[in-house]
Amino acid sequence: MICRKKKYCISILFLLVTGFIAFRPAFSQKESCWNVFRGDQALTGTTLSEFPLKPEILWTFKVEDEIKSSPVSCSNKIILGSGDGYVYCLDLAGKLIWKFNSTNTIEAPALILEANVYVGNLDGSLFSLDLNTGRKNWEYKTENQISGSPNYWKTGDKLYILVGSYDYNLHCVDAHSGENKWKYESDNFINGAPACQSGIAVFGGCDGFLHLVDINTGNLKKKVEVATYVAGSASLSGTYAFVGDYDGRFTCVDLNDQKIKWQWQDETTNLPFICSPSVLKDKIITGNDNKYVYCLDKATGKMIWKFNTGSRVEASTIVSHNNVLIANMRGDLFILDVNDGKKLWSYEIGTPVSATPAVMKDRIVVAASDGTVYCFGTKK
Repeated sequence: MICRKKKYCISILFLLVTGFIAFRPAFSQKESCWNVFRGDQALTGTTLSEFPLKPEILWTFKVEDEIKSSPVSCSNKIILGSGDGYVYCLDLAGKLIWKFNSTNTIEAPALILEANVYVGNLDGSLFSLDLNTGRKNWEYKTENQISGSPNYWKTGDKLYILVGSYDYNLHCVDAHSGENKWKYESDNFINGAPACQSGIAVFGGCDGFLHLVDINTGNLKKKVEVATYVAGSASLSGTYAFVGDYDGRFTCVDLNDQKIKWQWQDETTNLPFICSPSVLKDKIITGNDNKYVYCLDKATGKMIWKFNTGSRVEASTIVSHNNVLIANMRGDLFILDVNDGKKLWSYEIGTPVSATPAVMKDRIVVAASDGTVYCFGTKK
């Protein structure tokens, strides 16, 4: 979903006392689990698994409408939403376990956490469902559509779900009761997911700012103007946030200084960054509507390599130890060498893919716009 308007605001200066540090998330990623659409709370788009060397289709599954919702997977289950309003739960063999009718289109990725599924729809409802049965635990209402994935944070014995809405607010909801803890109002629509690290939620939106919000209180720490508007989600690594914008700029923000460290742009195209970036050690990898995937130096923003996929890249990239997984809007899948961008594998689905794939051990799950779910792996 694309922003329809922009609004300029005056930045509010607020110095963080403690700053940001790298830390181990409350729930660590496992090789067999891709429970949030970017793999972890910091939304780095990085998997602990190695991609299969020569993936083949293991199975397909068809839903009743288009799919824009990125699949997620954990506990031997795959969860995704559809334009028909249903949440689908499949097993790893591609068989339907259950489906839940949310009564409105689902474009946002789901979140799997502690045997529950959290997912929002375009009616503005956030649902908590039992992962094993699909039974509704609770429903929380925002005042406009939800287009981005929920994320989560644990403080002591309290577990919170954070989700943005087109009602301009970032909502913090008790994961077990569905009760609101706080709402933080931005200046325009919120499209993406909030990245969570060190007790801070970081997100962009149609107001063009990167917002830093204290998860415990809902208070603004700082907002940094980066663009006219931001369609995707930021990725966090150490003391930095990385985000692309609709004007075709890519920005690194220093979270300690709350200032832009560097910005990069392909001056020959100036087309939007719709997808979210991946972070792997000293590299940032991201796709653009100009058909290219770029690898940038994390410290300087200097381009290391670029690869022409042949069509717009709106699904976010995923990186493993050595490789990059890409899907484009022509329906092509690629695995590239992360060091030089050399193509190692490709496959033509033939229908657009805007949803980010899910990656588990030995498997890649891709949801295409025609409603077909593909599982790739190595046949035994």
